[in-house]
Formats: sequence, structure tokens, C-alpha cells
Amino acid sequence: MKFEFAPLKGSFMIISIVGFIISAVWVYRKSPTWGFAFCLAFAMMFVASMISMTYGPVSDRELHIDERIKRKKGKRK
Repeated sequence: MKFEFAPLKGSFMIISIVGFIISAVWVYRKSPTWGFAFCLAFAMMFVASMISMTYGPVSDRELHIDERIKRKKGKRK
């Protein structure tokens, strides 16, 4: 069985980072159990975004940008 990874937006990673920092600094001081739970959830979101970024499919728009860059480099030589 082959795994397929969903493409996630960049905002998902930013939310996970900001959420982890807020949970670790502010929520953990108020309630350590809730702070740990939120930190764990946001850490799992960050890991999911890293997996998606590494193994996720490449969109057509990204391929088009890559082709334009290659063409520009070829003209300069």
C-alpha cells in the first residue's frame, strides 16, 4: 500500500509554530496539563507540515515557475 501525502498550505506550518510558542509560554504557565496537550497537538501539526513539504506532490504552478527559471539561466550562458 502506497501512502499519498496531502499538500498543506504554508499557513498551516506558521499556525503550528505560533501555536506551539503561545502554548509553551502562556498556556503552560496557567495550566501545565493543557499547555502540554496544546504543545503536543501543535508539534504534531508541525511534523505533518514537514512531511507534506518533503513528500507531498508538486503542483503545476511550481513546475511552471521552475521551467521559467531554467529558461532564464539558459539564456544568460
